[in-house]
Amino acid sequence: MKVMLTARQDEILKIIVQEYSNNAIPVSSSLMQNKYNLNYSSATLRNEMARLEDLGFLIQPHISSGRIPSDKGYRYFIDNLLSRKKTDLHYQK
Repeated sequence: MKVMLTARQDEILKIIVQEYSNNAIPVSSSLMQNKYNLNYSSATLRNEMARLEDLGFLIQPHISSGRIPSDKGYRYFIDNLLSRKKTDLHYQK
């Protein structure tokens, strides 16, 4: 069964995959809020991250750390979010 995420969950997962791929450090809600100027509260980000973890898209390596993408999270990013970016670029030409 294919899981479809909300637009907000897509955005959060995309940020976490990109940040973790670039820096290899677990991504926190405060980092996302400060760096990306998101219009979500830290509590909303934490709740969405917990939901993504429950769905198997993220892993929390330590109790007090941020999240990192799981294999499922990377796969979703490649299949849905990365291909969407390529499609958007195609239509812009």
